[in-house]
Amino acid sequence: MRVLVTGGGGFLGSHLVARLQQDGIEPFVARRRDYDLTVAADAERMFADAQPELVIHLAAEVGGIGANRANPGRYWYANLMMGAHVLEQARLHGVAKTVLLGTICAYPKFAPVPFHEDDLWDGYPEETNAPYGVAKKALLVGAQSYREQYGTNAVYLLPVNLYGPRDNFDLQTSHVIPALIRKMVEAQERGEREIVLWGDGSPTREFLYVDDCAEAIWLAAQRYDGPEPVNVGTGDEIAIRDLAETIAELTGFEGEIVWDTTKPNGQPRRRLDVSRAEELFGFRAQVALRDGLARTIDWFRSTLPAAAR
Repeated sequence: MRVLVTGGGGFLGSHLVARLQQDGIEPFVARRRDYDLTVAADAERMFADAQPELVIHLAAEVGGIGANRANPGRYWYANLMMGAHVLEQARLHGVAKTVLLGTICAYPKFAPVPFHEDDLWDGYPEETNAPYGVAKKALLVGAQSYREQYGTNAVYLLPVNLYGPRDNFDLQTSHVIPALIRKMVEAQERGEREIVLWGDGSPTREFLYVDDCAEAIWLAAQRYDGPEPVNVGTGDEIAIRDLAETIAELTGFEGEIVWDTTKPNGQPRRRLDVSRAEELFGFRAQVALRDGLARTIDWFRSTLPAAAR
């Protein structure tokens, strides 16, 4: 099978490529340095080079609350255009199947918890990440429209916040878990007794270990062919305050955690109804949060200079 993975050199992409290789598949890995998918000609060239039978579209521009607030226009444009170009080229090349990734940020700000796929259109997303969420949600409309008009087999998955080895630990653009890990590990190195975190710690989030997400994508690629969006997660939520305390324990950080309540909290709660994924393609997350955090912390520490470990 000729498999094209966009964003295959990124965080999730690298784990998905490794999962495909376990099954003897060497995918065509499309990286940003080779193809700018916001440009139609680059998307066309990528498909001509890859000649795929299966496309898994992971390429995205994404970040935490700070990055979303700083780049609303870019995140809307880049994610919308990349997805549209990939879907159109999949149609033109007669690709047998395309897997598109959405985001939990597409859900309404006050969606009933747990979030069910049928609630996706019942309100506007949380403001700090709405442009990104709306752009990603537009790809669901595209997938369903192309299926109806052209018979394009495009499926749409909605993963929760991911974490794990090889995540983005840049404090300007990272999500909450890598940011917490880096802040606490570096505070230990410097002998600092305090770290400052955004918000008040009350919002809840659901987190999925990256290898579990890669497994879900591969299962969906093989087993699911329907038009309806499918949540991918664990079905468990944790308050950011409790998450911070858990990471402090696992990293050995014993200083004070100060909450900067002048900064936004983001969406109040996030937890998915994950029953559809298990029913339709047999996915159930395997890695518990505490175990996944420990693995991620160990990986991050392994990347530090020897003197800092």
